[in-house]
Amino acid sequence: MKAVASSKSLLLALTTCLTLATCGLPLAASAEPGAVQSRQPTSCDERHPMNDAWWTGPMLANTPATAPRGHYLAETYLYDVTTQGAYKASGARQSAPHANGYGSLTYLIYGLSDKTGIGLIPTAGYNTARGEPSSAGPGLGDLTVLLQRRLTTFKACRPIPIVSVAVEQTLPTGQYDHLGTRPTNGLGAGVYATNPELLSQMYFWLPNHRVVRTRLDLSDAFSHSVTIQDASVYITSAGFRGTGHPGSSFYFDNSWEYSLTRSWVLATDITYRNNANTRVIGSDAHGAPVILNSGSSDAWSLAPAVEYSWRPWIGVLLGVRLTSAGRNASDTITPAIAVNIVH
Repeated sequence: MKAVASSKSLLLALTTCLTLATCGLPLAASAEPGAVQSRQPTSCDERHPMNDAWWTGPMLANTPATAPRGHYLAETYLYDVTTQGAYKASGARQSAPHANGYGSLTYLIYGLSDKTGIGLIPTAGYNTARGEPSSAGPGLGDLTVLLQRRLTTFKACRPIPIVSVAVEQTLPTGQYDHLGTRPTNGLGAGVYATNPELLSQMYFWLPNHRVVRTRLDLSDAFSHSVTIQDASVYITSAGFRGTGHPGSSFYFDNSWEYSLTRSWVLATDITYRNNANTRVIGSDAHGAPVILNSGSSDAWSLAPAVEYSWRPWIGVLLGVRLTSAGRNASDTITPAIAVNIVH
């Protein structure tokens, strides 16, 4: 009985296998050329989708993109400029007092048209320095007004970056003189400064289909002279009367961003700044002539950062700017956090 049962079981199994195989033949045949298959992307826009990465922007480089008409961008930074105590003057490193400059900076940009944007950049701060009293309290810094015009538009598979020209006009709203015994109260420069900028941005798609975005920004700011009284950010003392003549300031920023995923981005800025000599002319409390020259200065910075966006219109950035002591410049470390919102 067991042998008969086994034979019947084997026959049933073979029959079942043959039935399944026979039934499977039409299914295999249906996968031939007549079957529906997923369509492969054909255009550049399909092969290089822009929504594969959400960006907040790197820590330092300004965007050449403009908000669509009626839309806005708001981005707020909180940071701490920490002077590390090293200073290079006349080719030799010297000591400098440890100091912290806590600050905030906000970009508020509105799209007048698809190619033109206007904005405000208010600043505020609070300073501390070893061996000196801290600021009397948080205060407003200088206010900047921005006008930007986009010249080109980026399209996938075209070697044309986004290019914009912009002008930033700084207004002297922050305290800069009459500082008394608290030089840390100085949060402004006291001058009307004009800063023309050339901004560009390009995208690249890597073999792993991740997106790289790069920016190149160039600017060269120049300032009017400023009347100075008493202690000031220009290193004058009580009783001083005179004028300051700030030098021009050339700035270069090359940034790179790599999209690890749609939400996570690694970024870095490489920057260079050259400040021309600032000259101060006047007299001290006793009427004796005073002439001060800051000398020109140079500084290179590196600013790595991590960006995270949980929606295409909102994200946060956490980064740090590392500045090595250059000619007439100090070592500084500046950690920062920013929130970016577009609407």
